[in-house]
Amino acid sequence: MPVRDLIVIDEERCDGCGDCVSACAEGAIAIVDGKARLVSDSYCDGLGACLGHCPQGAITVTRREGAAFDEAAVARHLAAGGPATAPATPLGMQVLAQPGPGVGCPGSRPQLMPRDGGAPSVAGDPTSQLRHWPVQLHLVPSTAAFFQNADVLLAADCVAFAVGDFHRRYLSGRSLAIACPKLDSNQEIYLSKLVAMIDEAKIRSLQVMVMEVPCCGGLLRLAAEAVRRAQRTVPLECLVVATDGRLLGQRAVAG
Repeated sequence: MPVRDLIVIDEERCDGCGDCVSACAEGAIAIVDGKARLVSDSYCDGLGACLGHCPQGAITVTRREGAAFDEAAVARHLAAGGPATAPATPLGMQVLAQPGPGVGCPGSRPQLMPRDGGAPSVAGDPTSQLRHWPVQLHLVPSTAAFFQNADVLLAADCVAFAVGDFHRRYLSGRSLAIACPKLDSNQEIYLSKLVAMIDEAKIRSLQVMVMEVPCCGGLLRLAAEAVRRAQRTVPLECLVVATDGRLLGQRAVAG
């Protein structure tokens, strides 16, 4: 067998999110027993397009012995696999198609939750204003349909737990992404995703909502850097929340 570039997946670092599955146009990766696996050497072109989509940095390209890349085999593989299938979808949710024959982690499968378009929930009404899934920034596809021309709220993980009427006051009419600037790893991926939301999904605005604690400032810095790097210009706004849920401040931010 020839020696060539092929991907290698570190199973200990892989968390089974499935981002690499949809990133591989050849269908060379699948989630098996909760971990990403290379289906066949002959399906992998060795270019490593999946590397930047792995939030855990579990994929590398190495030069090793393996079967030659076979375009005809890839075509047969894709034709046999067809579109990704999924478990039954809860009522009111629409699964968005993902490329490739493998099925990623069900928890990261993009879904829309259509709202009736009526008035937002009022005080005492627990109606959710969440319009899509997933919401964690590592898991959301940056160019998903729910980000196209959307007003985006980027919230620190703790915000929704501190703010009692978070859905009514802040989430209604917005697409959501959440992240923790202190505990989340591989935040360069966050930066590239935010830039893609601005330039490719063409979001209308970006609102960052953080807690008053110092570590939360990292999320605003990421958003400001994304706005600075992006080709398009979008308004950036920051809201700061106290640990008791009060809104401490709201201001426009220059990228």
